[in-house]
Amino acid sequence: MKTGHHSDLEDFVNLHSMDNQTFTMTGEYYTLHNYDLDSFDRRFAIIDVRHANRRLKGNQELERELEKRCKLLRSQGFVFVKATPWESIHNIKHNTLYPQIEIDHIKWSGGVSWFWFYMRQKHIAQSFNFDHSKKKFDFLYLNKFPREHRRKMFQRVQPLLADSLYSNWEQNIKLSPAYELPWAQDYPKYGRDQDIFERPYNDTKYSLVAETNDNNDEIFMTEKIWKPIIAQQPFVVHGNYLYLQRLREMGFKTFASHFDESYDLELDKGKRIDKIVDTCRDLLTLNWQDIYLQTQALRKHNLDTFFNKERLSVEINKTLNLFLEFADSR
Repeated sequence: MKTGHHSDLEDFVNLHSMDNQTFTMTGEYYTLHNYDLDSFDRRFAIIDVRHANRRLKGNQELERELEKRCKLLRSQGFVFVKATPWESIHNIKHNTLYPQIEIDHIKWSGGVSWFWFYMRQKHIAQSFNFDHSKKKFDFLYLNKFPREHRRKMFQRVQPLLADSLYSNWEQNIKLSPAYELPWAQDYPKYGRDQDIFERPYNDTKYSLVAETNDNNDEIFMTEKIWKPIIAQQPFVVHGNYLYLQRLREMGFKTFASHFDESYDLELDKGKRIDKIVDTCRDLLTLNWQDIYLQTQALRKHNLDTFFNKERLSVEINKTLNLFLEFADSR
């Protein structure tokens, strides 16, 4: 229907490494007659319901056409996927997604694989100039969209930020032009969050990552974690329960041998913030040059793992397996 970005979804699927599985994809509904549908074990229709499709709200013509197409596809044995991999399950539950249609479906949320895929695809051919030999600031701590857990964290950690580089859009605190994207000095609300500019990472010792969610029932990794990994910068994460554990399960390494990461094991959100603040306070007393020297191999391992296609494909397989199991259950 030309209302989504099917090429992104196709590129994601094409990175799978599932044994004995092949996927044939098209973004053009009106070419389906060219395919022998009976030759496929499963048939999926993906409906792109990303945030940008709010512009379609109230378009009755689109709603009628979508309902017509879905009815026909269902009669041909298709099962439906509502795709918004830019969002977590938590965010999907608390937002209305468009186009709207009541239909049996499985949700495609971001999980841990979407932004890994997207950031890898965006930056794999890019050459960066990261230099960690000199530092002017303690933390790089970026807060754009206001969220309750970010408000609480910012209030608790702000006394430690006297010599840090940070933003808080809700309080109209933004990076100085010297540290903003040179190609987007008037930083937009949408569209540039996955861009990377070296200077903020070169001039700060650590990243304090303000993730999108802090709930305990899922793990959602966004560009916010992949940026310091690409920059080879040590990080502390304010995110979901067991976020760091999941990162390690994916093949990455974290910094528990060098500073306290026990906050990752804290179920209580308030206590998790307290422990993160304690870790940040401890980092201010440590020699950052020693940490960089001691973690050089670790940080390089994380960079290599991030760009490793085989590692990423393992997580992509897990997402696709959910779709296959859903189809088989129907």
